[in-house]
Amino acid sequence: MQLGDLPVSLDTSPGAWLAALLTPGAGVGSLVPATFPAHARVFHPAARYDGDDDIDVTWTEVAATNGTLAHPGMQWPGITGGYEYLTAASQPPTWDGPPSDGHLPVQVAEVLAGVLARHTDSPQDCWFGRWAGFGSDAGDLAGVPTLQLTHEMVLVRGAVADAVRNLAPEPWEQSAHVWWPADRAWVVATDIDLMSTYVAAGAACIDELLDTPGLEVAPASADDPVSWDSDDLNPLPLSHERE
Repeated sequence: MQLGDLPVSLDTSPGAWLAALLTPGAGVGSLVPATFPAHARVFHPAARYDGDDDIDVTWTEVAATNGTLAHPGMQWPGITGGYEYLTAASQPPTWDGPPSDGHLPVQVAEVLAGVLARHTDSPQDCWFGRWAGFGSDAGDLAGVPTLQLTHEMVLVRGAVADAVRNLAPEPWEQSAHVWWPADRAWVVATDIDLMSTYVAAGAACIDELLDTPGLEVAPASADDPVSWDSDDLNPLPLSHERE
């Protein structure tokens, strides 16, 4: 079986080191290892519709529209002012579609992979994990070995540049939820419930990410919280329940 034209691995042992380094319930440290020298948060862009085109909109732009504060720990309900903006609602003319939830957009993955490929000695050898729980292909994946991280992951192997591949059957679209090169120089994680992607890497790699055009990135720490209500600088919406 293949995901994104990459063969599914029946051996999950290459990810055992990662599973051993994660700290359940520790915010960012539950997604990427705290043992790396530096960490970053990559914000998934919102979208503004322009005919058939989608224009990326940064969280900073959205915060400016709402008079809220853009900062490294901001959360979408905090900067928009409502939990309804996680799904169906919009704030035209600034944005029409919310950031992708649990999926790293292709245009962001391409830029991110371009940077990360320069910070590994094995850019042609990279592991990718995708959550095994999607109903779209759960039957096909029945019995396939999984790597237990925050969620159960099916593994495929390719090059760092393959981070742009769709690992779900058409018409669905789904990025990898976790990826790392064979030399373990860095780890990328996109949790299935979050609108941000986290990177653990060396300091030079994180510094380059912070200065890369086409990415909205903030420094992060392994103990940073990641929940929707963890924005401590913007007022929480009246309802604390995700709708």
